[in-house]
Amino acid sequence: MEVELLLFVGTLCIAGAIAGITAGLFGNGGGFVVVPALLAVFPFFTESSGELIKVAIGTSLASIVVSSARSVQAHKKMNTVDFAILKDWSVWLVIGVLIGLYIASKTSPESLILVFATGVLFYSIYFLFPGIFSGSSNTLTMPQGAFKAGLASFLGGFSALLGIGGGTITVMTMVICNRSVHQAVATAAGVGFIIGLPGAIGFLLMGHNVINLPYGTVGYINIPALVAISAGSILTAPIGAKWAHSLDEVSLKRMFGLYLVVVSISMYYKAF
Repeated sequence: MEVELLLFVGTLCIAGAIAGITAGLFGNGGGFVVVPALLAVFPFFTESSGELIKVAIGTSLASIVVSSARSVQAHKKMNTVDFAILKDWSVWLVIGVLIGLYIASKTSPESLILVFATGVLFYSIYFLFPGIFSGSSNTLTMPQGAFKAGLASFLGGFSALLGIGGGTITVMTMVICNRSVHQAVATAAGVGFIIGLPGAIGFLLMGHNVINLPYGTVGYINIPALVAISAGSILTAPIGAKWAHSLDEVSLKRMFGLYLVVVSISMYYKAF
């Protein structure tokens, strides 16, 4: 049992470290790494249950609060976080998260897995073909009015369902609207924090009557996993932020895109 526990903690620390790097590097909250890792590890320590997807999503959202906050802190030192956008989008993001939480509470585990698989496959397009979303040559500006409200609400709701920070859509939007990729990544990390906090609270309040969840689970958040993942991400998020300003962005994105395709295929397999 002690060996299994060490393996559990060690695996999740590694997942957290990778999530931290991706949070700093790409502006996403790390959910694309954390959710698959938890779904792979949990069955070794508890009975296999459809409810594990909700524990994975809830724990991922809680870990995003930590990784995104750490990433924003690192990017802030480089003066690349657009706090005006975060303030402007925050209300609509939270409204979207609340809608996503309601949908998640009424959705079957199998359907949530399919939503995750489809969402990951959609996001992989951005990473595999980053040139499509390079800055346009016209004078597009950040969305305003109803379009801003709709986009931010959708982003919050979809991210809450997937257990992610919504960074990819934020980066895509800002780059298309002629913002620098460095500013987009830094600001996207802040979006992850805004989405992750109410999302984590929502999943914490759900699931208290469900049995056979992994040890240390409160609501739909597994505390030991959260601690292990957060410890890894706190250490590595600044590394990812530093890399975002120095490494070959296109090659890194394509590698991450291939990873997302593999994750999507494995999730479809799990669902069917």
